Amino acid sequence: MTTLQSLTHAALPVLFILSSIAGCGRTARVDTSPVRALVPPTLMPQQSGTSALLQAVSAVSEDVAWVSGHDGTYARTTDGGQSWAAAVVPGADTLQFRDVHAVDARTAYLLSAGSGELSRIYKTIDGGASWTLQWVNEEPQGFYDCLDFWDAERGAVYGDAIDGELRILTTTDGGRTWGRVPASDLPVAVGSEGGFAASGTCLTLRPGGLAWIGTGAGERARALRTSDWGRTWEAADLPIVSGRVAGAFSITFWDDENGMVFGGDLNQADAFTDNITRTHDGGRTWSLATRPTFPGAVYGGTHLPGTGAPGAAPAALLAVGPGGAAYSLDAGATWAPIDQLSYWGVGVASPRAAWIVGPEGRITKVSFAP
Repeated sequence: MTTLQSLTHAALPVLFILSSIAGCGRTARVDTSPVRALVPPTLMPQQSGTSALLQAVSAVSEDVAWVSGHDGTYARTTDGGQSWAAAVVPGADTLQFRDVHAVDARTAYLLSAGSGELSRIYKTIDGGASWTLQWVNEEPQGFYDCLDFWDAERGAVYGDAIDGELRILTTTDGGRTWGRVPASDLPVAVGSEGGFAASGTCLTLRPGGLAWIGTGAGERARALRTSDWGRTWEAADLPIVSGRVAGAFSITFWDDENGMVFGGDLNQADAFTDNITRTHDGGRTWSLATRPTFPGAVYGGTHLPGTGAPGAAPAALLAVGPGGAAYSLDAGATWAPIDQLSYWGVGVASPRAAWIVGPEGRITKVSFAP
């Protein structure tokens, strides 16, 4: 166990998100029809049916969304959040499901984070009536942070480095088997480099085999990039705060060239740091962007599909963290507060349907449509 992994299990609640330290939140397969007439968001607190800490959201459509969290908990809505059905995966009540990826109302994956065998992947194809344990991490020092899928069969999982080697797994058969990307096809890890298992959004995938990962907990924060379905990866430095408990927490791309990384420093919960950066060249270079209105780290950040001109930055962005939640209606040039409550994860189906989640089973639906 590395020093940073031991911090993950310390008594301080904020450090639960570290590995050693998602879905747009998750990469939603949704209707992105434009909604040009944006208004300041409307918040709709919802009844989740659980008191567990919720960390991740996967929004499939304006009707269907899944969330996941601690104590082996997940919840699903099929009516746009009017009702949620929460449950615990049998035999997994001690696990922390820090990421969820939903394909539809019946099919979803859960990633539990933790050292060694605590990192696992479960899958359901019947809406949660039953779950299959697909994969268990066999490396005692391993710790996995986030997963995403290109399509129903091809996906990737990211984990912390071990002995200077990054951990990325891929599947081509819907998760029945997972294979590790060889170290020779990955950048060398920077110190104790890993990820932040905060909202399940440190990895994002796009069609055509593109994917990006935001890293932290090393000598510097980086963005990893692949264009060949995860077979090979390259790295670029990020100009945000970095360090043992700092770096990139969340990453989102709205097209193949334009994206943002959100992050921060867990040791500066009340401070405003350089924690947002953007790229216009597919993640090869990055520049600092405007900070949100709340202090501390941004655990989850995403764009709202259908809110910007084609090829341009989206007009609307969402960012959440223990310090609150904020939004932007001008592509991140300025930010305004949404809420001062603590939130950990965010997922978006459309400007009409976004969800933010957090402690004590908190689920809030956010709508930017008139």
